Amino acid sequence: MAKAFQKIYTKITQITKATCSVKATNVGYDELATVEGRLAQVVKIMGDEVTLQIFEGTEGIPTNAEVMFMGKSPSLKVSDQLAGRFFNAFGEPIDGGPVPEGEERPIGGPSVNPVRREQPSELIATGIAGIDLNNTLVSGQKIPFFADPDQPFNQVMATVALRAQTDKIILGGMGMTNDDYLYFKNVFSNAGALDRIISFMNTTEDPAVERLLVPDMALTAAEYFAVDKNEKVLVLLTDMSSYADALSIVSNRMDQIPSKDSMPGSLYSDLAKIYEKAAQFPSGGSITILAVTTLSGGDITHAVPDNTGYITEGQLFLRLDSDVGKVIVDPFRSLSRLKQLVQGKKTREDHPQVMNAAVRLYADAANAKTKLENGFDLTDYDKRTLSFAKDYSRELMAIDVNLDTVEMLDKTWELLSDHFKPAEVNMKQELVEKYWK
Repeated sequence: MAKAFQKIYTKITQITKATCSVKATNVGYDELATVEGRLAQVVKIMGDEVTLQIFEGTEGIPTNAEVMFMGKSPSLKVSDQLAGRFFNAFGEPIDGGPVPEGEERPIGGPSVNPVRREQPSELIATGIAGIDLNNTLVSGQKIPFFADPDQPFNQVMATVALRAQTDKIILGGMGMTNDDYLYFKNVFSNAGALDRIISFMNTTEDPAVERLLVPDMALTAAEYFAVDKNEKVLVLLTDMSSYADALSIVSNRMDQIPSKDSMPGSLYSDLAKIYEKAAQFPSGGSITILAVTTLSGGDITHAVPDNTGYITEGQLFLRLDSDVGKVIVDPFRSLSRLKQLVQGKKTREDHPQVMNAAVRLYADAANAKTKLENGFDLTDYDKRTLSFAKDYSRELMAIDVNLDTVEMLDKTWELLSDHFKPAEVNMKQELVEKYWK
C-alpha cells in the first residue's frame, strides 16, 4: 500500500521482456519498487532515467502502469527467531509460521575487509570420509561441489547439514523442484535438527530471477550469526548453476552482449561477491561456504565451473563408482587447498600419512584396472590394489558412510592391513608400529 504523499510515476518510457524504464528522481541503486503491483528492483540509473528489473516479467504491463519506489533495497530481519524456519527469496516465511521480528539489514553488502579476517584454522567435520579424510573442510573456507545433474547432490547437502559440527546451517536453494523442497523440509524435521538450520528456498514455480536474491539472503543471515553471535556457520548453496542461469536470463532480457556460454560478462564478479563472504573472524565466528555447481554434460570448462574454480579454495567432485555401485567423492579430482591447516593439527597425527598412502594405493588400483582392460596380466600386488580400491570406495568414500575422523582413520588402517604388508604402504615406521591393525 502506498504511504501518504508517496509519489506515483505513471509514464513508462521503455519496456523490454524483463525491465521497464521511467523518469524519476531521488532513487538509489538496488532500490525496490512496485510496477502495477509487481515487485521490481532498480538495476540502472542514467540521469533521471531509471531502469527497473521486474521479477515476474513485464508481460501485460501498460505504459501508464503505476510505479512506486519503496525507498529501500532488499533486506532481511535478523534475530534468533530465524532458526528452524523456511523462507522464500524475499525473506518471507513459507512454512506457515509467524513473520520473525528483528533488526532489518540490507542484503548484498560488501565482503569483510581482509585485515578483519584470520587464517582459517578450525576443522569442520561432515561425517563424509571423502571430505573429512581426503579433502578436509576448514572454517572460513569456500569450496564447491561439482556434480552431474543426475547425481544426488541435494541428498549430500542434506547429509552435510545434519552431520556438520557447526552452530548454524543456512541452506540457500535455487531452482529447486517442489519435491526437493519437501525433501529438505521432511529430512530436517524428522531428524529434529530444525533448531540450528535456516532455509531460503526458490523453486521452479517461482520466477527464475528471484534466485538472484537467495545467496544474499542466506549470507546476510550467516553474517548475523557469525559476527553478532560469534557462531560457526556453514552456508550450503544449491544449485549455483541455476543462479548463473538467472543471471543469464536477466542479462539477455536487458539486451546485454553475452560472454562465454551465453553468460554475462560480469559472471566472475557476481560469483566472487558471494564466495568472498566466507571468512574466519577474530572473535571466533566463521562463515564457511559449500556450494553445488551442476555440470552440463560433465563439462568442467563451462563458464560457471571454470570461473568458480578461480575463486574458490578447491573443489569436490561427485562420481558414480561403477565397481561398487555407489556415489563417491572422487579422490583424484577433488581438492581442498586448506586441508593442511588442520590435518594432523586438529585431527590425529597420522591423518596426512594415512590420506596420502590410501590415495596412492587407490591410484595404483586405477593403473591395474587399465592393465586389465587392455588385456595385460596382473601381478599379485595389482590384484590386491583392485580389491583394496573396492573396499575403500564402499566402506569410506561412499557418500552414505557416516564416520567421525578417528573412525575414518582406524578404518583406513584396517583396510591397509587387510590388503598390504607394512612395507608396501610407504609410511613412517613409528606410525605403522603405533596404528597397524
